Amino acid sequence: MKLSLRSKSIIIVSLVLIADQVSKFWIKTHMRLGEEFNVLGGWFKIHFTENAGMAFGMELWGAYGKLALSLFRIAAIVLICFYLAWLIRKKMPTGVVVGITLVLAGAIGNMIDSAFFGLIFNESYFEPATIFPANGGYASFLHGRVVDMLYFPIINTTWPTWVPWVGGNELIFFRPVFNIADSAITMGVIYLLLFQRKTIFEHHE
Repeated sequence: MKLSLRSKSIIIVSLVLIADQVSKFWIKTHMRLGEEFNVLGGWFKIHFTENAGMAFGMELWGAYGKLALSLFRIAAIVLICFYLAWLIRKKMPTGVVVGITLVLAGAIGNMIDSAFFGLIFNESYFEPATIFPANGGYASFLHGRVVDMLYFPIINTTWPTWVPWVGGNELIFFRPVFNIADSAITMGVIYLLLFQRKTIFEHHE
């Protein structure tokens, strides 16, 4: 049976969200903030961190910044949903729909953290978090922090001493810690830019 574009989109969103949220729930309930373990040598680690802002640990400081970011995320998700529905109605190529769907799935995954994790989990500073703690969660609605855990310090060395300003300092690549939702957004954007850019522009002329 051939799946429709709508069915493919729903399946992709569901799979990304399940993988993203299961991994985050496991991290929150089994690890303390800052705790890590090696997966493949020293270049792929599970490192538990949280951020109050955007993908890859970038942040907008303060409660108002966090609220503004959460509201922006909600607006972006709504717009992407309408755009995706339009693409499906226009019977756009599967690659375009898949790319936009990955971006949507990632955005929803991180929005779930921001909206609900502060309500359903307590802090993870000294021990793994408890789900639905008796004393309530660590933050209000839309003020939760995004759980990150994927860390790839493929290069871990120091800058040569002759390099201006940074010589002798630690050099880590890739430094940001991210999650499955971030990965979905990144893969979707890169795929669209590399392989579907011409198709998208042609259909919007």
